[in-house]
Amino acid sequence: MYEENETAIYYITLENENYHMPEMPAGCEEGIIRGMYKLSTTEGAKHVQLFGAGPILRETQRAQQILAEKFNVGSHLWSVTSWTQLHRDAAECERWNMLNPMEPQRTCYLEEQLAGVEGPCIAASDYLRCLPEQIDPWVPGGLFALGTDGMGRSETRKALRRHFEVDAECIAVAALFQLAERGEFEKKDVAKAVKDLGIDPEQPSALYA
Repeated sequence: MYEENETAIYYITLENENYHMPEMPAGCEEGIIRGMYKLSTTEGAKHVQLFGAGPILRETQRAQQILAEKFNVGSHLWSVTSWTQLHRDAAECERWNMLNPMEPQRTCYLEEQLAGVEGPCIAASDYLRCLPEQIDPWVPGGLFALGTDGMGRSETRKALRRHFEVDAECIAVAALFQLAERGEFEKKDVAKAVKDLGIDPEQPSALYA
């Protein structure tokens, strides 16, 4: 940074969980730098967009398979490398458009990537919901975010992810519920999915537990 006269900070995030990193898809280099890239796609009668970040990306991958195999719901899975970078780019684009109203209006990277996509958008991370919610204004139809708001506890990762409702089963139910809100899935089938996926609807919310 000093030699190249860069105004930047580079850092490495270390997690205390070992897991296999997925192969980097061809052509995703720009997306990694700019904030997100499409990792995988499944087919189905209905469609949703899944956004996963950090360790919860693996849970989002598992949710993608649950949706496809159990509910015939296809999806694009987006690996988000930086919610903040996506927001910063979108906000800068919005500012430029506001200050240059007579010029051809610019489209931010997030809008370019999501142009023409089908279905509701569900985001999951192991940070507070407000982090992915930064990009909500530029997501078609809005973003439904899952995060670790509330009080944690000394527990296993599996139990904590269920406690905060950011595990694969909860992500899948969130996607089905958002489809139901659009009239594309029966709410009685969402209730059945809650039961079939082993989720306790009477579990105390992490916000108050």
